[in-house]
Amino acid sequence: MSFLQLEQKCIVIFGLANRKSIAWAIGRTLEDAGARVVYGVRNAARRKELDKLLEDRPVLLCDVEHEEEIAAAAEAAAEFGPIDGLVHSIAFANYADGFRPFHEVRRTDFLQATQISAFSFVELARAFKPRFSPDASVVTIGISSYVTAAQYGYMSPIKSALEGCVRFLAKSFSADSEVRFNSVNAGPLKTKASAGIPGYLENYLFAEKMTYRKRALTTQEIANTAAFLLSPRASGINGTGILVNAGMDSNYFDEELVRLAMRPEQ
Repeated sequence: MSFLQLEQKCIVIFGLANRKSIAWAIGRTLEDAGARVVYGVRNAARRKELDKLLEDRPVLLCDVEHEEEIAAAAEAAAEFGPIDGLVHSIAFANYADGFRPFHEVRRTDFLQATQISAFSFVELARAFKPRFSPDASVVTIGISSYVTAAQYGYMSPIKSALEGCVRFLAKSFSADSEVRFNSVNAGPLKTKASAGIPGYLENYLFAEKMTYRKRALTTQEIANTAAFLLSPRASGINGTGILVNAGMDSNYFDEELVRLAMRPEQ
């Protein structure tokens, strides 16, 4: 048995969109460790787009904007036996009209993004509760900083809400199980979703310079942390956000960046 002890564990991963998705990196890492992975995709059209990628892997269709689809996905998961882990890698914000000052964010946009990106985590946990093994692990993907990056818009406070959900789910489920809830709080990544955010590239390159190692975070590094949290080896970690950003948050006074900011002409 390998160190992670994931052989034959059944893990359901929601949020697969393409080959560069964090969900795909997590899934492949779990498969390499011997786990049985079930992928959750938004709809049949997305499933068809992913045919070559997924091949014959088991798939659940679930658009988390619809309660009935969440319930149906949990029901369909019964055929896979007890669920040992669940990954929530889902986020959405409507930036179609560009960025607005935070105080001008529309109610409909904020509530939709909150439901999809944060409350769907609660809904999936509730729906899958009867399917979980007694010591299952549930992981979501958060962010590693609460700085007010304009290019991230109103998703930052919504991700804060997601982290609150992690702690309260851990407490709530502890009444009758040892199911664990944690988040992987990732630094800026190069994904297809992030590429669609105006101005993201400059922030990504700046974040890279903020790391101690001067090298950007990789999606695989997030996947590795998620796989550990999903494993029995992380049994003592619950209600926690694991920060994975190569030191970006604590390198405020990096010598190179201070020099460039104070003496940009050099």
